Amino acid sequence: MERMPSGKPPASTGAFTPLHFQLVLLRRMADHHPDLVEDARRELGVSLAEMREANKRWQAMVRSPRGRGSAARYRSILGPPESTASRRIGDLECEARLWPVPLWPDLRFEVLLAPNGAVWNEWLVRAPGARPPALRTLADLTPWSCTVDEAARAFAPARPLEGTAPTRWGLAFTAPDGEGVRREVVAEFTWGLLQRVAITG
Repeated sequence: MERMPSGKPPASTGAFTPLHFQLVLLRRMADHHPDLVEDARRELGVSLAEMREANKRWQAMVRSPRGRGSAARYRSILGPPESTASRRIGDLECEARLWPVPLWPDLRFEVLLAPNGAVWNEWLVRAPGARPPALRTLADLTPWSCTVDEAARAFAPARPLEGTAPTRWGLAFTAPDGEGVRREVVAEFTWGLLQRVAITG
């Protein structure tokens, strides 16, 4: 992981920055892999209290009746998108906005906007041009190794599942184990990034 520049503002004061947003992403993942989150937090050079405070501030912004809409909030925090692209979903032409995430250089944070400007989806995706992971067996499905769409493509057909909380998604599919036996599994994702896989059959 890339180290963030020094001279960062404390997570509890000042403007809400891209650094703070990364702490929000990590806070949601801590329930699954506190060890990975701890390593990432130290790489960013912030305390556990700062991470909690950043998440608290984020929740206050999201729930505020006078707050910005989702699209405007992301632009205010993350700045202009690194890139935009058209994305067709059914009969609708949508806009995908992508921002870099220094913790994961090969990923981008994607916000998908409907034609009326409403945010349809917000999660981590592979960066354009970045090499996707090789996903062939259960052994390849390690924490933080892939995104929702990558797992769905590698182990098609995959059935989407309702997440257990906001920013969480699930996929049900079959994948070969180390002995080549296909097993039924459920994969859980937070902010679009794989967290864990449970064998269900």
